[in-house]
Amino acid sequence: MAFTSEEESKIRAIIEAFENGKRLTDLPDVEGTNPFELICEVLDTDGESKKAALASLLPYLEEQCMYGIEYDATVSSPDVTRIGNMALHKSLPIHNRMKGCLLSDDGKVNEYLNPQDWTGQTRDGSRGQVMVELPMYYRKFETEGNKRRVKLSEYPLPGYHQVKKKYVSAYEATVKRSTTTLCSVVNTDADYRGGNNNAEWDGTYRTLTGRPATQISRTNFRNYARKRKSSTKEWNCMTYDIQKDIYWLFVVEFATRNSQKAFNAALTAEGYKQGGLGDGVTTLDGGKWNTFNGYNPFIPCGHTDELGNGTGEVEFSMPTEYDSNIKTVKVPRYRGIENPFGHIWQWTDGINVRISPNSPTGDGLSKVFVTDNPEYFNDSNYNNMQHVGNEARTESYVKEVIFGEGGEIMPSVVGGGSTTYFCDYHYTNIPTSEQLRGVLFGGGANDGASAGLVFAASGGAPSGTSAAFGSRLCFIPA
Repeated sequence: MAFTSEEESKIRAIIEAFENGKRLTDLPDVEGTNPFELICEVLDTDGESKKAALASLLPYLEEQCMYGIEYDATVSSPDVTRIGNMALHKSLPIHNRMKGCLLSDDGKVNEYLNPQDWTGQTRDGSRGQVMVELPMYYRKFETEGNKRRVKLSEYPLPGYHQVKKKYVSAYEATVKRSTTTLCSVVNTDADYRGGNNNAEWDGTYRTLTGRPATQISRTNFRNYARKRKSSTKEWNCMTYDIQKDIYWLFVVEFATRNSQKAFNAALTAEGYKQGGLGDGVTTLDGGKWNTFNGYNPFIPCGHTDELGNGTGEVEFSMPTEYDSNIKTVKVPRYRGIENPFGHIWQWTDGINVRISPNSPTGDGLSKVFVTDNPEYFNDSNYNNMQHVGNEARTESYVKEVIFGEGGEIMPSVVGGGSTTYFCDYHYTNIPTSEQLRGVLFGGGANDGASAGLVFAASGGAPSGTSAAFGSRLCFIPA
């Protein structure tokens, strides 16, 4: 199927405009047709001449419509190289569509929150769950030898896959105890008591009211989330897919794989973001934390809400019962998402790891299976899940992640360090018989430099619980 003469003239006009330095979004209509609509039309048709025309357009499309990063897997520096349209690295059009909102149980946005400061708005659950909207966009992961590339675009460029709009809780999730429903709220009522639900601590320095909930298995986190709308599987606990989304958005924005790099509010001389999210709530002494409150959470939900949709840190002073010397931690926030790592571990759904013993009783592999479809989330099998690669079999700092076509962030090779490669640690262990393991991300308040957005632990079954194991609340529109 060939182009008509009219189509050919439109294509030539678009290419000529690109060659003259115009951006796609700046182009006038070509003979009454929006240039992007024409390109989409080309993408949906067949024929060698149309493919050839598309090939001639593609370099201009990526140059104008993509921003992303590139790194060499053999280079130890965690910093990466920005690629694509450098103007988009300044305007960050996809990132800037992340915004806080109050979401109803039906998945309707009742209200978008003040971008500068959320503290003046109702966040107690009466008007909806406090969530961060992750926008729809398009993404492509590329591997070329040792090079890895992450490319983002607002447009459906060839080879790019759609990342659907979804919602993640602004806070580490708590539970409404009277209904065992997972929540994302700022509410100090006893019905929203967090941690291990110890009522004896109410009104004391150990109070768990207003804190995230822990001592819950992944199985129950999933069940409690789905109580928000039992007729569907749209509400879920934290998912591996969303953890991955957040990580690569962070890397593209800050041009580093080190999420614990010191926070820096200033832009570079070129106008780009720099630094990272800081240490996070990771610098406690484990023994003192245990004595203080038995490894339960202590940061109140919403502590950083004064930052609105922004990124930054807000100090929190530990009670003197933790240490008579004043101990402060800095609570991180990434575009409205509080404590994206540290403080407590986060159970993630949509990922099951099949860990086999070493030879001769097993195949010596830790196979990673994932799905972004909540219909297939489960704790007992790998049905309808994709095997995306194999997890590293030993504990150490992450040197490489699986990556592949889906940008998988599970560690595949260890041997890095706290300031090299991915800068985060990896926990696992090898059983004597084959086991299905779940995955925790982020780390706890005493994990120090090990913590971060790709700090992964596959040491336990999804039924595992701990005072330091929590999760988040997510909504994935059907």
